[in-house]
Amino acid sequence: RVRDCSPPRADLRKQARQLENELDLKLVSFSKLCTSYSSSRDGRRDRYSSDTTPLLNGSSQDRMFETMAVEIEQLLGKLTGINDKMAEYTNSAGVPSLNAALMHTLQRHRDILQDYTHEFHKTKANFLAIRERENLLGSVRKDIESYKSGSGVNNRRTELFLKEHEHLRNSDRLIEETISIAMATKENMTSQRGMLKSIQSKMNTLANRFPAVNSLIQRINLRKRRDSLILGAVIGVCTILLLLYAFH
Repeated sequence: RVRDCSPPRADLRKQARQLENELDLKLVSFSKLCTSYSSSRDGRRDRYSSDTTPLLNGSSQDRMFETMAVEIEQLLGKLTGINDKMAEYTNSAGVPSLNAALMHTLQRHRDILQDYTHEFHKTKANFLAIRERENLLGSVRKDIESYKSGSGVNNRRTELFLKEHEHLRNSDRLIEETISIAMATKENMTSQRGMLKSIQSKMNTLANRFPAVNSLIQRINLRKRRDSLILGAVIGVCTILLLLYAFH
């Protein structure tokens, strides 16, 4: 039974390897095509020659991209069919050791198919993104080039207007700096005036306090004199009373 099943298995593996090798070459060429497409577009954008450079190169690359994408999709479909046939053959194998080997081989081919499919979709998505971006920016670059090539007088006037605008901006900036300096000077003078007013008020307070101190001292002296007179009168009265009592 194993001998009867060996030729289909070997034939399927041979077909899978051939398709995988062909897919590998196609994917390498496909990736190079996308890289060259991006580089050529970037070179044209850097030289600002989108109006003078013919679009034949980009169109031929687009057609080549479409053709190679269809061919790779067909090869992926064929490899998927071969893997499905190998899976059917693996499920029908009766020997356990043979079945395990076939499962390992099938899983290996499935992993390769998955890697190729992922690489193809990634490269295709990158190419489509670059082409869409270039299509969106193409009209803008053309407008810029036409403006630069056909409006020299307008460019000269624009440059003069821009220079005049720059002079006005410089004048406004100088005026703003002068106003800022004047405002800072005004604030400093206001602060100094406040400090002088504070010093003046303190001096007035001290000047007003000195007469009050003098009057207080005078009042204290008057009270001392009054107390002395009262004390002397009391002492005199007491002395007279003692003398009258002694001679009575």
